[in-house]
Amino acid sequence: MKKSLIGAIVGGLLIFIWQTISWTALDLHRPSQDYTPKQDTIMRFLNATLDKEGGYLMPTVPKGSSMEEATKVGEKMNGKPWASIQYHKSFNGNMNDMYMNMFRGFVATVVMVWLLCWILGKWAKPSFFNIFLACIFTGLIVFINEPYNNFIWYKLFDVRAHLIDALASWGLCGIWLGWWMSRR
Repeated sequence: MKKSLIGAIVGGLLIFIWQTISWTALDLHRPSQDYTPKQDTIMRFLNATLDKEGGYLMPTVPKGSSMEEATKVGEKMNGKPWASIQYHKSFNGNMNDMYMNMFRGFVATVVMVWLLCWILGKWAKPSFFNIFLACIFTGLIVFINEPYNNFIWYKLFDVRAHLIDALASWGLCGIWLGWWMSRR
C-alpha cells in the first residue's frame, strides 16, 4: 500500500507538472482557445442572445425533434459553417478558486495513478519495461477515450496536443513507476 501511495503521489505530480507546462509555457493547446480581435463583439452577441449557460452545437435541432428533422438539418448544413460553444454567464478569476482547481486537478491525477499502481501491484514480477509500457498504454487509452473520440465528431483543434500530453505525461510517469514499482 505504501509503495502504491508513494508511486501515485510522485507519478501524479509528474503528470500534473507536465500538464501545467503543456498548457502554459509550451502553449500546446492554443489552437483550441485562440484569440480573435472580434471577441468583444461575439461576447456581446452571445450575452444578448443566450439566456443560460451551456454547451451549444450550431446548427442543430431542439431536444425531442424527430430523426427526420435532424436528418434534414444535417443535409442542409453539409458544407456550411458550424460551431461548438461552451458558454458561461460569469468568469470567476478569484485566485482561491484557481488554487482549489489546481488542488482538485492534482488530487485527480494522484487518484488516477494510484488506480494504475493498484493494478501494477498485482503483477507477480513487474519489470521496468512492462510497467513503462503499461503507463504508455494507459496514456493512449486516456487519449483515445476522450480527446480522440471528441475529435472524430467535433474536430478539436488541439487533438495533437492531447496526444503529446498523453505520451509525455504518462511516459514520465512510466519512467518513475518503472523504477519505483519494480524495486524489491
